Amino acid sequence: MVASSPSPGPNLQRFVKEGQGWRIGWNGAAPTYQGLLGGNGWALELTTTEFQDFCRLAQRLAQTMATMATELMDEERIACEAESEAVWVEVEGFPHTYSLRFILTTGRQCEGAWPATAVPELLAAIGGLTLF
Repeated sequence: MVASSPSPGPNLQRFVKEGQGWRIGWNGAAPTYQGLLGGNGWALELTTTEFQDFCRLAQRLAQTMATMATELMDEERIACEAESEAVWVEVEGFPHTYSLRFILTTGRQCEGAWPATAVPELLAAIGGLTLF
């Protein structure tokens, strides 16, 4: 994982973290799009609200999948989704390995996704954010 040196203060903080098949970034000084999400061959800038909502919903769905692990048989797959006014997020697969997908539901109406192999590191990076 690679990270740039953050600047002082959450509003001025700037970083990019990335791993195999995923990228997440923040530039608090950017005028419109402060957040960054990316995968293999794609990247998208997000507003503060979109970025915060995505991070919150992705973590909530990860918790749901962890909880579901005790409720499902090993061969059972599941899809769970959550949404805010700005973003829709879905996880799909087995409770221990699943893909993650999102759609911005306002403005640009873009979407992105990560395969199950990239999701654990991406979620760990989200969990380590101290921006909000």
